[in-house]
Amino acid sequence: MSDKMTAAQSMVAVMERVRGLGKHQRNDHFRFQFRGIDDVMNAVGPALREVGAVIVPEVRKVERQYGGKATSTVVEVAYHWHGPDGSIITGVSVGESQDMGDKSVPKAMSVAFRTYLLQALTLPTDEPDPDAQSYTEPATADADRARAELRQMCGELKLDPNWAVAEFGKGTGENLANTSRADLIRAFIQRVREEAAKPKENTNAAA
Repeated sequence: MSDKMTAAQSMVAVMERVRGLGKHQRNDHFRFQFRGIDDVMNAVGPALREVGAVIVPEVRKVERQYGGKATSTVVEVAYHWHGPDGSIITGVSVGESQDMGDKSVPKAMSVAFRTYLLQALTLPTDEPDPDAQSYTEPATADADRARAELRQMCGELKLDPNWAVAEFGKGTGENLANTSRADLIRAFIQRVREEAAKPKENTNAAA
């Protein structure tokens, strides 16, 4: 029986040596701290060498999208953790990146590797749980769509947009350009359409 550690045992040994990882790098353009691949490798690499474990990547999928000046890349990578006794544990990670030059693939690979190490070794990161946050569309986004619907209506009915702005303000007390009340804009659209659909009275006098 081999006295060398298995892949699982070497993974536990690395986890015992690396118990946490902070954010030590800063993005000066967007002003936020981040945990780079170098931070992770500097923490995990010495522990891997100490226990005699090796991680070998295997790229399984690469997807690229070209839009404007930037290239977006998504990679799926399998990481084979080789224990000192020759046993293997495989984990899969996905990385995504965007780059203006030719570095989107290596960036995505770095993200995938960093994610794999953080999750496989259950490294505490002191980050909020994603489930603690939810996305709510800003009210202004729906109001912008309603303003676009109003402009479309003015074009269809051949109405002066300035007239629509003035009438909306008179009826609601709101500034059409700044309001976030999509419901008021759509109610105004409906009212104008209903008025436009009414039969016009014949004002011509009988001969």
